[in-house]
Amino acid sequence: MGIINSLLIIVSLSLILIPVIKSQGGLQSGFYSSTCSKAEATVRSTVETHFKKDPTIAAALLRLHFHDCFVEGCDGSILIKGSSAEINALPNLGLRGFEVIDDAKTQLEALCPGVVSCADILALAARDSVDLSEGPNWAVPTGRRDGRVSAASKASNLPSPLDSVDAQRKKFADKGLDDRDLVTLAGAHTIGQTDCRFFKYRLYNFTTTGNSDPSLSQSALTQFQTMCPKSSDGKERVALDIDSPMKFDVNYFKNVRDGNGVLESDQRLWGDPTTHDIVKNYAGTIRGLLGLRFDFEFKKSMVKMSSIEVKTGAQGEIRKICSKFN
Repeated sequence: MGIINSLLIIVSLSLILIPVIKSQGGLQSGFYSSTCSKAEATVRSTVETHFKKDPTIAAALLRLHFHDCFVEGCDGSILIKGSSAEINALPNLGLRGFEVIDDAKTQLEALCPGVVSCADILALAARDSVDLSEGPNWAVPTGRRDGRVSAASKASNLPSPLDSVDAQRKKFADKGLDDRDLVTLAGAHTIGQTDCRFFKYRLYNFTTTGNSDPSLSQSALTQFQTMCPKSSDGKERVALDIDSPMKFDVNYFKNVRDGNGVLESDQRLWGDPTTHDIVKNYAGTIRGLLGLRFDFEFKKSMVKMSSIEVKTGAQGEIRKICSKFN
């Protein structure tokens, strides 16, 4: 008990210290406190309204922010509509939740015209989505400006479900994120779904051998084959965390540990020595402590990711409508 109490005190102190971090990449917590004091509350209430109708929107908004940050930085470029825009790149075709961002933007333009960026709305909506899914809450540094470039051709560096750990590692490192960030942010798959077509090859024809992926447990293989029949078109939806798909928790890491990871890129994290140890720590046996550990690290990694190549000050613009440049 003494060791556990000591560790809990350390974690608690760390949680207390987090708000002291005022700036990340030129961003600042409470950026809109004087220019649009209801900005964060408006985004929160909008996300909550949509979440009550469809709780799966939480994972969609989190993914939307992630995909935005990996291309051109966290600048709202994913929101632009157009035939050659980022939104139409192959890895982005399944994205959704745009109506939530548009809804929040409409309300904020009525309250504070030309003040709150679409990029910041995305970052705040991602945080609120995690919080509403029983995950951690954190202070989101704001002050991002919206970018003026959105090109599908620039989306090739987005992580893919087919990526090896080395490929994932390089894509994350290119954005200033390390192995711990990689594994921690992959933990966002504790909520959300995917189509059978993105992992069906693991069930029936892995590496074109006609066999299943040997890293899958027998129970997971049987379960996934029932959900994704060999003869289907692959459009069936499967939860990325088969144990608690609507709750932001550490079951995702337990699934990876036990050979129950849905996506190949997730399951591969168990096979690499460095990422293996991080997954193992998050999927440990001291239930309360491992949940706190993941929550604490997830907040740090999200703030770090949300600061990738941000535009601040006189850069970019504040869009009037999120789906088109001014």
